[in-house]
Amino acid sequence: MSNREFAGLHSHGMVRVAAATPLVWTAEPARNAEATVDLARQADTEGVDLVVFPELGLSSYAIDDLLLQEALLDAAEDAVAAVRDASRELGPVLLVGAPLRRGGRLYNSAVAVSRGEILGVVPKTFLPNYREYYEKRWFASGAGTAGQEITVAGAIVPFGTDLIFAATDVADFSIGVEICEDFWSATPPSSYAALAGATVLANMSASNITVGKAADRAALAAAQSTRAMAAYIYSAAGPGESSTDLSWDGQGTVHELGALLAESDRFADEAQLLIADVDLQRIRLERMRTPTFADAAELAGGPERRIRTVPFEHRPLPGDVGLRRPLRRFPFVPDDQQHLDQDCYETFNIQVAALARRYRAAGDRMVIGVSGGLDSTHALIVAAKACDQLGVPRSSILGFTMPGFATGEATKSNAWALMKALGVEAGEIDIRPAAEQMLKDMGHPYSRGEQAYDVTFENVQAGLRTDYLFRLANQRRGFVVGTGDLSELALGWCTYGVGDQMSHYAVNAGVPKTLIQYLIRWTVNTGQFDERTSELLTSILDTEISPELVPADEETGTLQSTEDRIGPYELHDFFLFHVLRYGLPPSKIAFLAWHAWRDADAGRWPAGFPDDARHAYDLPTIVRWLREFLQRYVAFSQFKRSALPNGPKVSAGGALSPRGDWRAPSDASAAAWLDELERNGPAT
Repeated sequence: MSNREFAGLHSHGMVRVAAATPLVWTAEPARNAEATVDLARQADTEGVDLVVFPELGLSSYAIDDLLLQEALLDAAEDAVAAVRDASRELGPVLLVGAPLRRGGRLYNSAVAVSRGEILGVVPKTFLPNYREYYEKRWFASGAGTAGQEITVAGAIVPFGTDLIFAATDVADFSIGVEICEDFWSATPPSSYAALAGATVLANMSASNITVGKAADRAALAAAQSTRAMAAYIYSAAGPGESSTDLSWDGQGTVHELGALLAESDRFADEAQLLIADVDLQRIRLERMRTPTFADAAELAGGPERRIRTVPFEHRPLPGDVGLRRPLRRFPFVPDDQQHLDQDCYETFNIQVAALARRYRAAGDRMVIGVSGGLDSTHALIVAAKACDQLGVPRSSILGFTMPGFATGEATKSNAWALMKALGVEAGEIDIRPAAEQMLKDMGHPYSRGEQAYDVTFENVQAGLRTDYLFRLANQRRGFVVGTGDLSELALGWCTYGVGDQMSHYAVNAGVPKTLIQYLIRWTVNTGQFDERTSELLTSILDTEISPELVPADEETGTLQSTEDRIGPYELHDFFLFHVLRYGLPPSKIAFLAWHAWRDADAGRWPAGFPDDARHAYDLPTIVRWLREFLQRYVAFSQFKRSALPNGPKVSAGGALSPRGDWRAPSDASAAAWLDELERNGPAT
């Protein structure tokens, strides 16, 4: 794949959509057609693939009995023809609203237009006829119109509620249409369109505004995009509609799988074009991994067998048109403070509740190795809070610091100070004599005075620490609380068996590295512990991530750095989320990471993220560490995950327990993933 192709969003299963809110001229179809075409041209220059206009936008909605006047209806059909003709030189598919006549009935209709052709017409099914609405006075319901045709603007085209429109040259680009009240009903037509394969659902609305209604619309759009596993574009009528008895706010939203991607300015006095890029591949993969979606299709009688698919050649704009969708650098960490606080509250309490339940079943004491680093610190404060919840003294926790050959004085001091501040029973076991004896017994070069700091040297220390903890648990009628996190398990950065991979209960196993620092900071900010403990936690947050297994470099004094060796955790957590949660191909993950991380000054950072820690990564760096991640995640580390102890799932992004989100063979190869990255990733 060329770099131009790699940079194009269509190469990665995405399309650009827009909710349009034109200025409306009451009962003036010709002028409304001009306003529609103006926005369609703007969308074309922006590289938009689909534009959704409001309900009855070509005639205007609030014109009451004028809808039964032949002159108005003739003008509305002429307006459809004008939009169709103007679309010949435009790229986007246009969904426009018009009152159309067929068989002595009038239908509130959505007209799909592409490159000079009318693809089909979808009539509104559910006609509101209550409170301020009187649509049955003018319109016939589209119910029962399956398999029909209509003549409009001189062309005979498909007509009915059984239509979806599918591009032949853009994978997964399939459009289902409904109109306003349809999605307020108990059985929205878009549900059946989704079950028949539509990935993009459009709602053309003329919903008038009343207090609180905007929130209701947004909730319905979010819920339908979640339930139907789709993108949902909502476009409501805005300025220019008659204000005889009603008012209009021009609300537009774009949702994808429940998430709000974009929303318009309401009550604007000018035309708007709300643009967002939706991920069709992600939608398809989500449906594929959720068997209830297929079950729902079958229980609904197999909508794909009765709904007609209207094919069209889309010819999308090639090359780099940017990326217009919210993209979190830290997928496990919300950007805004409110959501971050909520996630931290839930994560912390999930862990506390789970550990408290295990305590009731497993023993009288909790045994934890406390290094002074982030992971063991977090496990320790979770254990302390579990004791508080259980109503048992914190001395039920046995904390041990176990210095080895490279243990730093700062981390050791932090470990001791934190244990004292929390009131746990603290102890220290120097593992160096036992490690030296083991290395000597093995005939390791280190025992002969050589600086041989290999994996054996490291794992002798890691294994001894765990061995001591298990035997201490035996001795004190307790159980070992694991400290390793989700990110380490993904990379296999843990010593197997008698090592930090093993414990009696892995309380941190569902928490990614990039979230742990926020959890600790949240406990400080919300006063979960006393002032002295909070001071120590703040100090620990400033500690560089290191296993402290290899002595510092004699010349530079530099300590062993985990991220120098295996790569930045912030990138690895990004990769992990998109592989584990959605199964995205590596080339797409590289594309998303490039947009998320290429400019430290662009986009949003999580609340309170330090300025001096805001990194940027170029594309070669991203690809380098992505290859490392794939090799470790797919081909190297599964045997460690297959033998995981119990531990709570925390994030909707997934967990790595073989009893949960990720079940995989331990002898797999990463070749398919690496080959896909080579074929479809950036040219190097």
